[in-house]
Amino acid sequence: MKFVSVLMGSKNDYDVIKEALRIFDDFGVKYEVLITSAHRSPQRTQEYVKEAEVKGAKVFIAAAGMAAHLAGAVAAHTTKPVLGVPISGSNLVGMDSLFSTVQMPSGIPVATLAIGKAGAINAAYLAIQILAINDENLASKLLEDRIKQQEKLSKDSSQIEIFL
Repeated sequence: MKFVSVLMGSKNDYDVIKEALRIFDDFGVKYEVLITSAHRSPQRTQEYVKEAEVKGAKVFIAAAGMAAHLAGAVAAHTTKPVLGVPISGSNLVGMDSLFSTVQMPSGIPVATLAIGKAGAINAAYLAIQILAINDENLASKLLEDRIKQQEKLSKDSSQIEIFL
């Protein structure tokens, strides 16, 4: 069974990551969710990544704040795509998380998304796009979603449009 593995550094990250889970539910994509930490539970993180790969994880999403090393810790233990979602959780309003997630050493990539909810939503869409490479049904759902987004934008615009 193929699925997306969604990891968070702490329970505080759930309010952001639940946006990605909503997208997966809309698309019928299976996922697992786990709280684990690169710092507080490194062994648990490593063991879970290996177990998830065996069970069928095709993409990992790792959301974390502050030092935000979770995505890198996951990437160190898999060759599957890892999508990092920086979380705002300190006085640096997520910039620390962004830099920690995006500045990976060469050879161990992490695709880094925007800070916060927009990043979580785009991580879900990117994970779905990756899965859709070998899944025509999922690819069709993505196209339908794009059309719905365009239609919503046109409808929203028609309610406020002013032309000379």
